[in-house]
Amino acid sequence: GFNDYSRAFEMPGPWFAEQGVTFYAYDQRGFGEAPAHGKWAGTDTLVRDLRTVTSLLRAQHPGVPLYIVGTSMGGAVALGAAAEQDLAADGLILAAPAVWGWSTMNPLYRSTLWLAAHTAPGYTLMGEGLERWPSDNIEMLRAFSRDPLVIKETRIENIYGLVDLMATAYLSIEQVKMPVLLLYGDKDEIVPRAPVEEIKSRFTSSLTLKDYPDGWHMLLRDLQREIVWQDIAEWIGSARSIPHAD
Repeated sequence: GFNDYSRAFEMPGPWFAEQGVTFYAYDQRGFGEAPAHGKWAGTDTLVRDLRTVTSLLRAQHPGVPLYIVGTSMGGAVALGAAAEQDLAADGLILAAPAVWGWSTMNPLYRSTLWLAAHTAPGYTLMGEGLERWPSDNIEMLRAFSRDPLVIKETRIENIYGLVDLMATAYLSIEQVKMPVLLLYGDKDEIVPRAPVEEIKSRFTSSLTLKDYPDGWHMLLRDLQREIVWQDIAEWIGSARSIPHAD
């Protein structure tokens, strides 16, 4: 997720290991302990990094089904990577994917962001005062806010880059040919429902939908997280019989 890093998966990782599923997580470039902390690496670089990691994992575990889990911004990266047909994965799991790109953004927001990114790209913003909650797991959110590797002050150019990435993901939907599991929480205050609803009809590959009435944005870390984990595990078990689209 944007400004987050691989620690986002420290809760589901051990649970999936108990189910016999090996779970890898890495810090995307510019986040966590990856190079250029706090700087935007660019859509092409983030997508290329995911493709590289996927190829390395495929080589390390030949013959083992491989699925990509992307949450929020990570979902946008996954969609961008999957649009290229040679991605070495068997399916995508998208949890509240960030698909709120230029075409779905309020024109005032769009023009304001463009102006700010081109006049003061290094200016930083903080999320204080937005009154938006990403999860109902308060204990986790407190630890999240204290974590020094979580980016608290975001450069304008990073936000601009994020929107550009989301636009790429939004436009990549029809090119995705592998099975997709799409997860969304009805209480999500970060990624709007409208663009997520709109993309559902545009997938040409097999699509499985899971909506959670009590789910927030951080679905894999919310209080009802184990329900989400179980749904993912069940889908992984059934997805092996789902053919890729032609």
